[in-house]
This record gives sequence, structure tokens and C-alpha cells, in this order.
Amino acid sequence: MITQFIETLPEGKSHPDFTRKPIALTIQEGKFAFFKAIVTGDPKPTVAWSRNNGDVSDTSKYQSKYDANSNEHTFEMPNVTAAQADTYKCFATNEFGQATVTVVLNVIEVGYKKNKAQQNATEPINGGFKKILRKSKVRRKSEQTEKKDGELDPKLWELLLSADKKDYERICAEYGVTDFRWMLKKLNEMKKEREEEQAEFVKNISNLRPIRVHADGTASFEIDMDLIEQSSSIYLYKDGEMIPYTKELGDTMKHSLRKVGRKYIFTMRDLRPEDGGFYQLDVENVNIFSTDFKIPMVDFLVKIQEVKAMEREDAVFECVLSIPLAKISWSGKNLPLEQGDKYDIEVSEDKLIHRLVVKDCMVVDKGIYSATAGIKSCSAWLVVEADKDADQGKKSIRKTTKAGGSGIDLQKVAQEQQEKLAIQKEEMKEQIKAAEEAAPPPETPKPRSHKPADMAPAPSAGEAVNSDPVITCGLSDIYCLRGKSAELKVIMNMDCDGTWFKNGEPISAGAGISIIKDSTSHMLTFKNCQDDDSGLYLFVSGDQSTQGKVIVGDIPEFDPDDLHKFCKPLTVSVGQNATFKMPFAPQETLIVKWSRNGIEVKDGGGVKVVKEPNHSRLLFRDCLRADTGEIKIQLKNPFGTAEATSQLFVLDRPGPPEGPVETLDTTSSLIVIKWKPPKDDGGCPVTNYVIERQQAGHSLWTKLGHVPGDKTSFRDRNVTHGKKYSYRIYAENSEGLGDSLETADSIMAGVMILSGPPGAPQVVSASKTCITLTWTPPEDDRGVPVIGYQIEKRRKDTNQWISLNAVNEPIEDVNYAVKDVTEGAEYEFRVLAINESGAGDPSPPSAIVCAKNPNMRPYFKDPEDFIVVRAGNSVRVTLLYEAEPPPEITWFKDDEALPPWIKIINSEGMSQLVIPSSKRSDSAIYTITAKNSVGQASFDVEVRVTDEPKSPGPVELEQTVHGKVVITWAPSPDQELDDRLYYTVAQRDSNTRVWKTVADRLFTNTHTVSNILPGLEYHFRIFAKNDMGLSEPSQSPTWGMNSNRVPITHNGINKTHISFERPPSILVPLKLHSPPKGYQVYMTCAVRGFPTPTVSWFLNNQCINSDSNYYITNSFGVCCMYILRVRPKDSGEYKVVAINSFGKAECSTKLIVRE
Repeated sequence: MITQFIETLPEGKSHPDFTRKPIALTIQEGKFAFFKAIVTGDPKPTVAWSRNNGDVSDTSKYQSKYDANSNEHTFEMPNVTAAQADTYKCFATNEFGQATVTVVLNVIEVGYKKNKAQQNATEPINGGFKKILRKSKVRRKSEQTEKKDGELDPKLWELLLSADKKDYERICAEYGVTDFRWMLKKLNEMKKEREEEQAEFVKNISNLRPIRVHADGTASFEIDMDLIEQSSSIYLYKDGEMIPYTKELGDTMKHSLRKVGRKYIFTMRDLRPEDGGFYQLDVENVNIFSTDFKIPMVDFLVKIQEVKAMEREDAVFECVLSIPLAKISWSGKNLPLEQGDKYDIEVSEDKLIHRLVVKDCMVVDKGIYSATAGIKSCSAWLVVEADKDADQGKKSIRKTTKAGGSGIDLQKVAQEQQEKLAIQKEEMKEQIKAAEEAAPPPETPKPRSHKPADMAPAPSAGEAVNSDPVITCGLSDIYCLRGKSAELKVIMNMDCDGTWFKNGEPISAGAGISIIKDSTSHMLTFKNCQDDDSGLYLFVSGDQSTQGKVIVGDIPEFDPDDLHKFCKPLTVSVGQNATFKMPFAPQETLIVKWSRNGIEVKDGGGVKVVKEPNHSRLLFRDCLRADTGEIKIQLKNPFGTAEATSQLFVLDRPGPPEGPVETLDTTSSLIVIKWKPPKDDGGCPVTNYVIERQQAGHSLWTKLGHVPGDKTSFRDRNVTHGKKYSYRIYAENSEGLGDSLETADSIMAGVMILSGPPGAPQVVSASKTCITLTWTPPEDDRGVPVIGYQIEKRRKDTNQWISLNAVNEPIEDVNYAVKDVTEGAEYEFRVLAINESGAGDPSPPSAIVCAKNPNMRPYFKDPEDFIVVRAGNSVRVTLLYEAEPPPEITWFKDDEALPPWIKIINSEGMSQLVIPSSKRSDSAIYTITAKNSVGQASFDVEVRVTDEPKSPGPVELEQTVHGKVVITWAPSPDQELDDRLYYTVAQRDSNTRVWKTVADRLFTNTHTVSNILPGLEYHFRIFAKNDMGLSEPSQSPTWGMNSNRVPITHNGINKTHISFERPPSILVPLKLHSPPKGYQVYMTCAVRGFPTPTVSWFLNNQCINSDSNYYITNSFGVCCMYILRVRPKDSGEYKVVAINSFGKAECSTKLIVRE
């Protein structure tokens, strides 16, 4: 809020104002809280701070500071407490005014519920201590205890409670949970308990969206939530520790929580690696939502670059990451992008190279595209240029080329990065190995358990350590190639005996199997694996056991005939389908992968991948030239990999020849041109070139002939001296004719020959908007035909000639209407003949002609013949006319002279009748007459001044037929004065209590209502209605079951009649205005009084109601005055005066127009 102490500020001085306001703050108790503000003003204002409920003079709690370099005023509160939560105000004051801003400080109390619980420990608590402790089991890192073997991380349950069912498997895999049946049973129990806790504070929760990173460098998560109490406290935690946040989008805090409708959005800005963690949102003491924010340490080695593509061409963005990632986020024009018909998202096998292909680019695809990996992102523009060669109104042909890319060898960059990562991995392994060798001998590990800690039995307190044999390295499942050797190995912590079992039966050394014991190592060796060796093997030593499966199989193989057939190259034309099929032996664990040019091909867009148990097919629909390349199928199972390779060749029409077209020679009878072969020959050699020619000024292209494919020049001998020609060259191969290369400029045959001068132009007619000319062709065209003319004009007393049309837009006729003229100005014109060589010599100038209208009889343009105005408002009847010479304007009211209070405002081409404050007696037919020396014209306008009608008279009800009631009412007093007045009937019964209209547009004083039911009370209202609106209703007596009840007498109680009559008063006064010169001004105030007062506007005590420079309205007591462009003479004192029969009220202000 700004308060100005004086009406007019001295030049160069200003009152205080805030250029940066303090931002509301929510902060944890004990933290450092501060507000910042920047103020301006001349002279320099002083700044003070205060709070609504307390004092800020204690310097140990409140400190005010000022930084002269940044002009910032800071109000600091170290170690903020809950008692300091309040509404604070900042005041900026100088001698001309004061600016005030209000800001709220919210303090989150820490430990309050815990302390309160301790104080009330002796009191009974409904529900036990479970309600006063924070529901989440995730604690801050300093409070976390070391997990026992097999114990589950509490984060697992919090994530599962907030996740979709489709994410359960992924989350369980991250935390090592394999018993899904047990997990789902326990999760359902926890969900039921959590929902009961949430129901105490929240009505509904939906649309839980995990945290994600955006292209602008922020991260956010969202939740839709309806709170039972809007004042409930909301807390945010990271790794179990409360974090402060602001509820506004300011730049003072890292975290913010915004509410949009029922959606809550938590946002982090300025992301850093340490921002990763486990985030939770609580309402009061109940956990609502949990999400894990994992930030991979990744960066872009190669960022995406700007792409310029032609319409209907594919655009490619590609980047290289520093570490392998299976997926990154792509966005276009701030919207996330997914694999589909419009976009292809590709990832290389090493997961370092990521590509986004925008297919079939259109102009609407233009915008900024972004790639986001972890908290890193990069952006680039996609610029799509319209295809100028496409036929107008028709869709251009899909192009086979791709635009964009990084411009460097990404495979090389990715290979170098792979080598670096491999070196780092080996170094890390060596460091771990060295650390293990240097570390003391480990304690004997406990037996492995396949159940979580809360399901496994706890060891007894007296259990001996290192007294029994323990398996330190157990068995695992292995896959063995048929005919090869394999080994199962178990390592114990001490030298002891053990027994081997296969499928529950003990086994011993025999044919093909050997059992070896070497100190603490026990080995079972297969010399030549066969199908009989597959099974479940168990090793038992004492009460210790371990087991693993042995699976014997073969590497996938292709049938030689099928492989030979597949490896044959496939050649198709653009637009055709290409299909590759490879049969193979059915296997359960077989993985089939197709790739093109080393990049995996996925199902989507124009690609279809079909995988059956005994074969797989790859289909390319509507092949493009870019689909050409190496096609590879890979079969993979646990035993190994098999690959087969083929080639796909897509043939297309050749691209346009390379330009520009060079002109080798030009004479009066010969033009020689040259070009370069196309970059893309479409996959097959160019057989010949087709040449077309177009003469300047013509639209027809003529085919000149063919040129063999090994020749790139053409000699055109059929040319005319002085004419200009354009050429198009097409390359042709076996697939057809490609796009054309066109000459940039026309080529002239020989030297330039210009035409002679035409005859001097003659003036046919002249008006204030148009001058029509005519001329004769040149007598000497110098042997070159004239194709048109150019006209130039020059104003009298000037030397500059101005062209009215360009040389390439000739006027083909020998007459022309010049419309670019100024009324009253005098001009002369000249004409130049245009041939193939250009514009020739100018003609002699025409006679000087003035742009003015000829004499014209008056006539009115688009007049309105009926106007309705509310009584008390101003009336403005505006009529436009045309006449030459200007006519004499006369107005009449009902064929009589106008009363003195009606004003007439005449200007060029317009006449306006103004009634400042209309009355019903002003209703009449107003006639305007325009007369000049040529003739006269008249027009009638009916003006109807009316007001909201008065209520109809008393209402009577009568029932003549059962179920029908006849309503009769006395007419409204305005019925005789207004022939457009009619009546509306509304009805309400005792069941619905809702008024509904049962009759409308009644021009009589009676109406019959049907469907009147016994046992109900009915009430009726009668309204009078005209062009201004509805009257107050006339109420009918009650009709129905209570209509005969005995009236209640009011003993000793006198009825009081209320009168609404009052003198005028100003509800909202006028305000001070100081606009610059030429700006618009809008003044307004509010007036009330009954009867409705008459309002007049004054400037320096002169009434301006009838002044056409001011637009004045009065709508239900809101009085407005509008000035379109303010002038210095509009400065002064403006006053509004409201008068009725009970008194007068006025208010005033000043308008100062600044230069």
C-alpha cells in the first residue's frame, strides 16, 4: 500500500515504492530466518520493521541491516522461535509519502508433540503412544542403527505404500526381496493401518507422482489431496530430517511447496548431487507420501545440437553420456516425449549414445527440445523450414533424408569412454582386493537365510562362535555347454567332510564325475556334460547345506539353408515393405534382438517386430531411403549368442542436382548452363538429366530435352535476344525423376534492349481517394514487345518521382486507377514501358491534377432508425453522410424545432444529436436534413426514452374449474406509456420453494394456471417487463390449504413503514490522476440516493455533459468519464454533482497532464 502525503509531486521527486517485496517464509524452529526488501524513492526513504503482536526492539532477536552495494534492506532473526511466528510489516517513508508491505512468518515447532506427550504421560491416551509419534519408520542418518543380517530397510515399506502396483517388482528387486507372496500380505496389512491413520486428517488422496527432474534444472513431485482441516500443518522430510520450505515461488529458499486447487507440488531448484535422498510428506504426524530421489553421477560428453530441417524431413538429436544409462528423459516444447509414431528414441548397445528422431517434421514441430540425465540437461532448437517447392494447397512428399546429428563420430567418443570406465573398474577391483588382503581375518559368518529378519528365528544368547563348520562360499545355478567340462565348488571355514546329493539322492565319483576335497574346498567336476547331468545338487556338511542347479544345453544355432537364405541382400523401392524372417529351434530362455546399423530396432512407428516360438520376423513399412543398412538378428540364451547378418537396400528417385547453376555463356541466340551431380543418387546410377525452361513473365515450363547421366551441361539455342529465362534440371534413374534444381535468377539472352517512352498520361476522373489515368503505347518498342507498364507520381513543387508498382509487377492495360493519393494534394504522373529487359524511358508528365471529390448529392451511410435509452442517461444519435460541397445540417423533433437542452455536434461527414440527461418526454421521431447545391436528403430516427416499469396492481385469484386458477391483476401505470410493455407470471408451491416462470410475454391482464393440486399452497408473482428490464413483482394472496386460516391479531404492536427515500451521497470519491500527454484517462465514482439523483460533470465549474470530447456514463450509480487522448487543456479541477428532491452531494479531484 502506498500513501502520498501531497497532491502534486515536485519535478524529479517521487514517493517510496518497493521494487522487491519480502516473501512469506515457513521455517523450522532454531533456524536462521530473514526478510529482504529493495525500495526506491527520491529523497531516499528510511526503512523500518514491525510486527502485529509484539516488539522488535530486542537486538538479540531482531537485527535490521542495509547493504549499500545491492540496495537491500534485511531483517534478520537468528535462532527463530515459535513465539516469533507473526505478521510483519515493512515501512518505507520519505517526505512525500509512505509505502507499506505485509509478510507472514510461519515457524515449524520441533519436538512439540514429544514434549507434550511427556507432560501428559500420567494422563490416559486414547490409542496409546502410537498417535503422538511420527508414523514413518525412516529416521535421520544420525539416529539410524546398524541393520541386522536379513533385516529389511524401512524405506522399502514406505516406497511400496506410495507406489503403483506395476512398480512393486522393481522396488523389491532393489531391496533384495524375492518372497512376493509374503511381501504382499504384509503390505496389505500396513496399507489398511496407514489409511486409517490418514483418514483423521485427509479426505482423499490420489495421483501420487514420484519425484522427477525437469529440463529447467528443477525437480518436483505432486500429489492430489483434500485436507479435512485446511489449517493442518504440512511437513517435509529428507532422509528423516525436517527441511524448511516456502509457500511462494521466491528465490530465497531452495525448497517450495505450492498448492494449485487440490494439487500440492513440492519443488527443488539449483539441483546438486547431495539433493539425492528419501523424501517424505507428512500432514500433522501422519505420513502421506514417500519417494526416493536417486541422482546418478552422469554428465553429457556430447550435447545435443541445433537442427535445421526441411518440412517432411526427419530430424535427429543425439548425445553421449559419461556412464551407461538404459533410459534418459526427452522433452519437446516443455512436454515429455515417448516412443511412438512421431518419435523414435534409440539407445546404443553400450547405453552411452542416446538419440531422438523427430519423424516427418512439420512447421508446428519447431521449438526447443531437451535431454535430461540425472540432474544434468541440455537443450537445442529444432528449426523447420517450409517446403517452398511444394504445390500450394497440396501436402508435399515425405523426404527420405535426415537432418541434424552432432557432426562428430559418436561411436569413437563412446568407445573411448568405455575404455576409461573399464580402466576405472579394474582399478577399483584392485583397491578392494588390496583392502581385503590388508584387513584382519573376518569373523565366522552366520548361516545364510532366505527369509527376511522378521521371519528368520533369532540366534540364542548362548550360541557358540566359530565352533561349528560354516559354509563361506556356497553353490549357485550354473549353465553348462553340452560336451564341455563344468565344476561345482563349496568352501568351508574349516577342514571337514561333506556329502553331495543330486535330486535328493547321494552321489559318488564315477564315470564322468569326480569328487575332490582339498582342505576346506569341496569340488564336484563333470568331465563331459550331458543331459543326464542336469538337476538340483545339494552339498551337506553337518547342519550346514547349500544347493544349486546344473542346466546343460547348447548355444543357439541357425539352420544352414535358412542362414544362407537370410544373408542374401534385400532390395526394395521407397514406399514398399521389407520383411526379414529367421526360423530357429524353440527354446524357453531364448532372447531375440534385431538391429540396424548396430542400433537395436524396437516395435513402433513404421517398424514391426514379431517374435514367435520357432521364428522371428522384422517388417519395415513404407521404407525410406534412410532405412538402407546392415540388418542383424541376435539369438541369446544362457549358454551363448548366435548372430546372422543381411543387407537392406532401399532404392529411391535421385535427389536434386547440386547447385548453383552456372552460366558458361550467353549470346543473342545461345545460353550455356552447367551444374553438379546430386549428392544422393537414390541407390542406383543417374541415367540422364531432364531440362525445362520458363520465359520471364510466363507461368508455363517447357521441356527442352535430355542430357546423358555422365554429362552436366546444356546448350540452349532456341532463345530470343533480350528475353530472360529460368531453367530447371532433374536427375533421373531407374526409380524415376527426382526433385529439381532451379536457377536462382533469370538469365538474359544477349544484351539489354529497353523500350521507348509511351504517350503522356491523360486524367480520366479524379476524387479525394482515386485518380484514373490512361495513356498510349510507345511508338518505338525497339524490336522487343512491351509486356506492361510502370507508373510514377510526383507531388507539386517536389522533384522526387515515386513508383506505384514494381518492375516485376507490370500493369498490362493502358489505364490505371491511382488510389495512393492525399485529399487536396496536387499530382502529376508519368508512365514507363516494360519489356523483357526492364523498364524503358519515361513518358512526358501528365497535367497537374488535384485529388478532390466532384459535386455529390448528400446521402446517409448505414443509419440506425430506432434507439432505446434508459431515462436519466445521455442520448447520442450519430449519423454519417457523404456530400460535396459540405451540406447544411438541420434537425427536427416531431417536425418541430429542437428544445434548447438538445445539442447538435457537426463535423466533416458526421452529425451528432446529444441529450445530456434524457427524460420520457424526449421520446420522439428525430429528423435530420442534409442540403447542398446539388440536392438534399432526410432520415428519421425514433428515440424511445424509458425506464424500468412500475409494478402491476393488486392480484386476484379465482378458481372456476377444478385444478385451474385464474389470475387477474391491475395494469402497471406504465402500460399506457409504453406499447412494448408485457407481463411475466412466476409460481412457487410449498413443496419446492423455488420460483419458476409459468407464463411470459403476456399483453393482457389475466392468465389461467393449470395443474393446481389440492393440499399444497401456491404463491404467484406478476412482473411488468419492457426494454429496460423487470419491475418489482406484485404478490398474489396465498392459494391452497392454508388460505382459510384465521389471521393473527397483533395486540399492541404498531406496524412501522420503511421509507427508502434519501438525499444523494458519494460512496466512492474521485481519485487524483496525472497522466502523460496523449494517454487515456478513466475517472469513476459511486453515487447513491432515492429517487435516483441527476449527475452532472464539471471542469473548472463549466458543465461538460454535452462536450463530445468526454464520454460520460451513469450505470446504477457508477458514474464514469472517459478521455481517449488527454490534452494539456484538459488539466484542471473535475467535479461531480448529484441532485435529487432531497438534497445534493458532490466530490472533486484534479487532473494534471504531464508533458
